[in-house]
Amino acid sequence: MRTAIRSMIFLAFVMTSAASAETPKENVEADASTRQVAITSSFTGTEILVFGAVGNSVQPSPEAGTYDVIVIVEGIPAPVVVRKKSRVGGIWINTQALKFSSVPSYYAIASTRPIDEIADRSVLDAHEIGFDHVSMIPESGTANAAEFEAFKQALIRLKEDQHVYVRSDFGVSFVGRSLFRATIALPPNVPVAPLTARVYLFKAGQLLGQYSNRVMLQREGIERYIHETALSQPLLYGLATVLLAAASGLAAAFAFRKPV
Repeated sequence: MRTAIRSMIFLAFVMTSAASAETPKENVEADASTRQVAITSSFTGTEILVFGAVGNSVQPSPEAGTYDVIVIVEGIPAPVVVRKKSRVGGIWINTQALKFSSVPSYYAIASTRPIDEIADRSVLDAHEIGFDHVSMIPESGTANAAEFEAFKQALIRLKEDQHVYVRSDFGVSFVGRSLFRATIALPPNVPVAPLTARVYLFKAGQLLGQYSNRVMLQREGIERYIHETALSQPLLYGLATVLLAAASGLAAAFAFRKPV
């Protein structure tokens, strides 16, 4: 009897293992349409296409909604100071300020639907998915929880007004059972620094996989020469700027002088 029971247990284990082996897990592979963007003096913004595929997809059609995809393109963190103005004696002046030591310089997020419908807050916080879930670190001892949240929301609104924080709740679309795509806009004022593109695959609120790669933003042409000169030779850059301004002023005065 014991031998028979052991044989049955062993057979069930083998069958479970075989079933697991026959059903490979879903995963995600992705890439960007370009790995390098040239920033020149005539740069007016551009778009990058983030595309990918769900491996071992069980989705019957693009409209089925079996999977959710979130695409994030993020710039390197940088310090930011947010100031609050108040009316004092009939004049608006800066009365409070909070310095964030680390804030993404650029943050674009696109998803198949609103992210709060895709995953729980704990998951979004853990992976810093979404404006409200991005880690924004203030200097210690500068604000209580309520003040910090008010300054954080003000910072997000400011970044949105500058078009360097962009959100598209339905910006990711499936074009097949497994293929998806999203278009991310880079504005003319995008900070020139490496960007990280991240892709997350969800199913029924569970994170199935993620993928990331780099997109390089680099100054080219006269823009790069001026930038490097300003950093490496600030005195020469300053003198050249003054001379150029003086020459422009003289040229304008000559061109628009009144006839005698």
